[in-house]
Amino acid sequence: MAEYRFILDKSSKKHVCPDCNKRTFVRYIDIDKNEYLPEQYGRCDRESKCSYHLNPYSDGYAKWLHKKEQPCTARFIADWQPRKYFKAPQPPKAPAFIPIEVLNETLKPERYSQNVFIQNLLNRVAYPFHAKDVEAVTSLYYLGTIANGYRAGAITFPFIDITNNIRAVQVKQFDETNHTLGKADKLDKVILNGLKKENRAAPTWLTEYIEFGEKEGYYNCLFGEHLLKRYPNNPIGLVEAPKTAIYCSLYFGFPETPNSLIWLAVYNKSSFTFDKLKALQGRNVFVFPDLSKDGKTFAEWQGKAKEYEQRLKGTRFVFSDLLEQLAPESDKYNGNDIADYLIKLDWRQFRTEQPAPDPAKTEVCKKSEAPKKHLFFRNKETTPRPKPKAQPKISLSELQRQWYCLMLEAQFKGEPQPENTLKLGRCKSVEDVKNLFTTHYQAISSKATSEMLPYLERLQTMKEVLTT
Repeated sequence: MAEYRFILDKSSKKHVCPDCNKRTFVRYIDIDKNEYLPEQYGRCDRESKCSYHLNPYSDGYAKWLHKKEQPCTARFIADWQPRKYFKAPQPPKAPAFIPIEVLNETLKPERYSQNVFIQNLLNRVAYPFHAKDVEAVTSLYYLGTIANGYRAGAITFPFIDITNNIRAVQVKQFDETNHTLGKADKLDKVILNGLKKENRAAPTWLTEYIEFGEKEGYYNCLFGEHLLKRYPNNPIGLVEAPKTAIYCSLYFGFPETPNSLIWLAVYNKSSFTFDKLKALQGRNVFVFPDLSKDGKTFAEWQGKAKEYEQRLKGTRFVFSDLLEQLAPESDKYNGNDIADYLIKLDWRQFRTEQPAPDPAKTEVCKKSEAPKKHLFFRNKETTPRPKPKAQPKISLSELQRQWYCLMLEAQFKGEPQPENTLKLGRCKSVEDVKNLFTTHYQAISSKATSEMLPYLERLQTMKEVLTT
């Protein structure tokens, strides 16, 4: 017969600790009845960090239960009750971020020769970019490189919030055609795996960061969100993946003028959330969802945006549905995005005559004097940039013209043209389809928005006739 009636459960089953809320709690069992004691009785395995332990013998529960079970001792039942455990209020834990020193390790210039994604932009894409532009976009978004280990040659996309805290760093590997190799990774996981391989202990910042991230999440801000304070009045171009934001910046230009777009990314389809997008309050946001079967992503994001506009004062979401209208079903099935179309075209046709940011005018800072904030690039000029008194009116002519040119070129030029006369309506016909497309395409490329609409409508009608 066992010496004690109440013992700790010897099985491997763990419960949620009433003190630290971790699933590390071992409850006491009544071996006579083969059942658990009330849920407050048990011991947390996290002895150093939690140390919660409530023993049924130490607080009188065992004695009370014994008297209760004896005959003719009902008067003793009301004398004592098992104590109820009230969790003491715990101070909230400080958020944990990736230290700037860790990010700076990925930004070492000598590593970029290993970065497959960056080298593709410089040498392997159909229309290689100027080195100055690639250097500018790298500095703008703090794109880095993994130099060693199983992710060697991968690019890093840091998610830095509006207060310059490094929330997460995505790690992605690409082949020489800039297609993703395998699943995306996280920098903290890459570092941890390297330490385990070398049989080294994880530093304090890493364990705290992982513990905080498992509870609160990692990608809790927009990719490129740190640019919002640097460019406080610019409109936003919002896409799904960081790679797409990089391509759009290289094609459509950098946010050096108040009307130029800042390209940001939400991370993935399910990340189009209010908590992320509230950082865009007061902005004009032009949203370009990835393609999806039956347009589900487009419809989902558009529905959410209408709700967010009511909650974010002064914020306007504008959606482009040209991809949804013109893209073939195969592209929708594959989930293509803007970058899949842009990379096939010459970026010089899309860039406005604005200068790229000069990386030479910025320098890396080790640490901000303000607590829990990091400043990465500091303008050397002593005079602060003047802020416009009012939000400038947004003109979509340049973006629309470039976007229409892209889509029309991609859709029409690859289609077989009919040899006979093409009838566009009861009283309209086209003798030379190829010539009509060429002249209208040139007109759209050179005219402002209001002037190009008749040409666009005629081409849209021709497209519908060709595809029916």
